[in-house]
Amino acid sequence: MNKKQKKNLKKIITALILLILIRVSQIFITYEELTIGSVPAGKILIFALYMVPYFIVGWPILVKAFKGIRNKQVFDENFLMAVATVGAIAIGIVGDGDYVEAVAVMLFYQIGELFQSIAVGKSRKNITELMDIRPDYANLETAAGIEQVDPDEVSIGSVIVVKPGEKVPIDGIVIEGSSSLNTAALTGESLPRDVVVDDEIISGCINMTGLLKIRTTKGFGESTVSKILDLVENAASRKSRSENFISKFAKIYTPAVCYGALVLAILPPVISMIAGYPANWGQWVYRALTFLVISCPCALVISIPLSFFAGIGGAGNAGILVKGSNYLEALSNTVMVVFDKTGTLTEGVFEVTEIIPAGSFGKAEILEYAAYAECFSSHPISLSLKKAYGKEIDESLVTEVSEIGGHGVKASYNGHVISAGNQKLMKEQNIAFTECNRIGTLVYISVDSEFAGCIVISDVLKSNSKKAIQALNSIGIKKTVMLTGDAKNVADSIAAELGISEVHSELLPGDKVAKVEEFLDKKDKNELLAFVGDGINDAPVLSRADIGIAMGALGSDAAIEAADIVLMDDDPLKIAKAIKIAKKCMRIVYENIWFAIGVKLLCLLLGALGIANMWLAIFADVGVMVIAVLNAIRALRVRNL
Repeated sequence: MNKKQKKNLKKIITALILLILIRVSQIFITYEELTIGSVPAGKILIFALYMVPYFIVGWPILVKAFKGIRNKQVFDENFLMAVATVGAIAIGIVGDGDYVEAVAVMLFYQIGELFQSIAVGKSRKNITELMDIRPDYANLETAAGIEQVDPDEVSIGSVIVVKPGEKVPIDGIVIEGSSSLNTAALTGESLPRDVVVDDEIISGCINMTGLLKIRTTKGFGESTVSKILDLVENAASRKSRSENFISKFAKIYTPAVCYGALVLAILPPVISMIAGYPANWGQWVYRALTFLVISCPCALVISIPLSFFAGIGGAGNAGILVKGSNYLEALSNTVMVVFDKTGTLTEGVFEVTEIIPAGSFGKAEILEYAAYAECFSSHPISLSLKKAYGKEIDESLVTEVSEIGGHGVKASYNGHVISAGNQKLMKEQNIAFTECNRIGTLVYISVDSEFAGCIVISDVLKSNSKKAIQALNSIGIKKTVMLTGDAKNVADSIAAELGISEVHSELLPGDKVAKVEEFLDKKDKNELLAFVGDGINDAPVLSRADIGIAMGALGSDAAIEAADIVLMDDDPLKIAKAIKIAKKCMRIVYENIWFAIGVKLLCLLLGALGIANMWLAIFADVGVMVIAVLNAIRALRVRNL
């Protein structure tokens, strides 16, 4: 049992003891008229018996109320509780000597706080599980052997050892060993990931099987785990419009009801006295105190932030990191989702599927020229060409390399001038070429200004991409759009296969930003646009969209920095799940707002008319708060969405 659970158990035991003390106090009511000489011993005994549980349960609230008055921050729930209960005790002293309502207000308020504490603890558990990815130490390899050090002390390029069962503390590259990694804390998925020598490895994973030696590529402060923890820790600082509204509402509402209660306690008796009727001060003061207890805005002030906290916690446990409740609220209003293609809807793994030679050139010769021309590029298409070539490339044979943005590359190789790129490159260099009608990414090759042929490269669709588009359509997304630099026939084919409603092809990187801005200008201001990219080269568009979603971003600094929401694996189905979580969270928020305000307004009216007593006031305050809090923690349940 942890410290928080022990504290909650102590509160429960205290509440049970206090209920027993209240019952004992009620038994002694029969001795109320007992006197010793002229001293009303019975009334003093009953008062003392009630004050024991009152001060046990109410002392912290009274202290907070006093501190609030001293710090000139008077109007809060502690002040309302203190005034209402002290007033009820005063009425009991001058009236019938019944203090049970005053004690009950304090007791049930504390029980409400207990429910809140349990709910927050349940919500925080999901965040805590995510925060457990923080490594406690790193096993640093030194000349003297393995030394256990703080991860902050490990410099870039050091070698660390990760044993089975330990967390990977810092990003790096495996230089020795092989193992399976548990990435559940980062991705929400239990499927392990296998790593071998030369594989990149990120912090936050748990090494499950073999011993690994890793050469660090980042300092701890720049590693994936640090960036994720920073994101989670700062999520609470970015408040939604609903939370900001409730905060402003409480600041106006609480003083207003305090002054309203004061008017209710004074004005009717004064008017009665002027009219020649009995003032009935006790009756109106009691109504005013009831009014105060009813008016306490605890349900709103507590349950709304808790709803967002639970939503963010539930999303985090599913591998969806939300940078703040404002982004969760915005995501619920998303009606248009714009996708980058490569790495988002497709695997981003390109393969050479066909070589179409021209003139006297052979297939192997064309592939060789293409591989050498692209040898300095790390673009997926370039990598696929080098992989298909399959031989060692002597980069010293390649000179005068120039990359032409959105067109291709030009280089000198072994005495020949090679151009490799799209149709635009061929046209720009006035090279007569034969258009290739294959479906895929087409790389046209020219050698010394003579067209040599075309290489067809295909990108593989992700297995869940089609389901992801269907899921988005089923939850009310009005339009799905795909942006790509691919040729029109390739883009149209992929869009048709996936069921995407609109596609724009042959775009340069800057064109994607322009397209998103065009969509933003045309849409309704209350309808939001989300852009989904792989988080590496889409940072400008992620920043420009209403909501930037980076997916497949495990270990991508650009994604974590630029996006508002980060999906820690590359499953496009998570996009629909993130929107469902946001919609459920906002539905719960609005349920709590309408329920709390509706019940309070009704009870305030009944209290002012004298129909509601202090017991109804307790329900209107504590009861509504408990119901709202229990409703709020429903936002945690996201597994089956």
